[in-house]
Amino acid sequence: MQHGSNTESDSNAPSLGLIEAARARIAGMAIRTPLIRLAHWGKTEIYLKLESLQPVGSFKIRGAANAVLSLSESERAAGVVTASAGNFAQGLGFVTQRLGVRTTAMVPDNAALSKLTALERLGVILEKVPFARWWEVVQDPRRYTAAGYFIHPAANRAVMAGNGTIALEILEEIQPACVLVPYGGGGLTVGIATALRGLGCKARVLGVESRAGTPLAAALAARRPVAVDFDPRTFVTGIGSSRILDVMWPLVSTAVVGALSVSAAAIATAIRLLVEKHHVVVEGAGAAPVAAALEGGLGEGPVVCVVSGGHLDSADLVRILSGGVPGEG
Repeated sequence: MQHGSNTESDSNAPSLGLIEAARARIAGMAIRTPLIRLAHWGKTEIYLKLESLQPVGSFKIRGAANAVLSLSESERAAGVVTASAGNFAQGLGFVTQRLGVRTTAMVPDNAALSKLTALERLGVILEKVPFARWWEVVQDPRRYTAAGYFIHPAANRAVMAGNGTIALEILEEIQPACVLVPYGGGGLTVGIATALRGLGCKARVLGVESRAGTPLAAALAARRPVAVDFDPRTFVTGIGSSRILDVMWPLVSTAVVGALSVSAAAIATAIRLLVEKHHVVVEGAGAAPVAAALEGGLGEGPVVCVVSGGHLDSADLVRILSGGVPGEG
């Protein structure tokens, strides 16, 4: 197995030059997403970067496209592999299906059937393994020996560079005082923060977590990655885990100024607001920054929320629109 873009030892964030190059490279795959002002009763000036409107419904297409398109022809010919059952594998499949590149995704045995079906439609070869084995590979890709070029969904410089293109688009429309980013693997947060700083933007970058699991807040408090309790039954998928990735800590610790956590109820309220006011459906992780912004306390100036994706189970959406919180009551 080969590793994409120094997956196992990449302790450096992408340069601004790499992010700008990524923007040109992925132009045929990812779209420029709208930045709209949130309609709400509060005083905070809140903007939404609607990555939920990307092909395959999330920002992941940016990093996946940049990583694959950065490979040589011989590297693509060997096929690509990843460890993801969610949005990244779908982004990768969307890109590789169009390029005719064989793609294999190691997925945990508790992955949602809807996501696995979507991956199969994109031609992704699935390798189902116990969750513990899957998480082991996410933490240390060297433990995966399958043939192909391994592209990590977060700890990959080309992936982070693709993610950083979001910030380039934001700064062409607004100078934010604060940017709220849902915190999952850390690649989105690092990419955006790197681009903002590279262009001289002084905006504070805050990671947003669900209270089902807050490993970023715990790591920032302890000044190192530590284990936390995590409730996997939450409807808010894509963020939250029992521990942040060790390989990402050196990058994340300098990318963010802090972490915010929001309840499942607050996230559900934000989802409902986005449907009612803007007619967009977003997933729990994508609504988490909006929930945090609505709680206020972020100081003066525009707040930009990165609405990362739109993969929300239809049954959960029905429950939320009727005033409930999936998994509660």
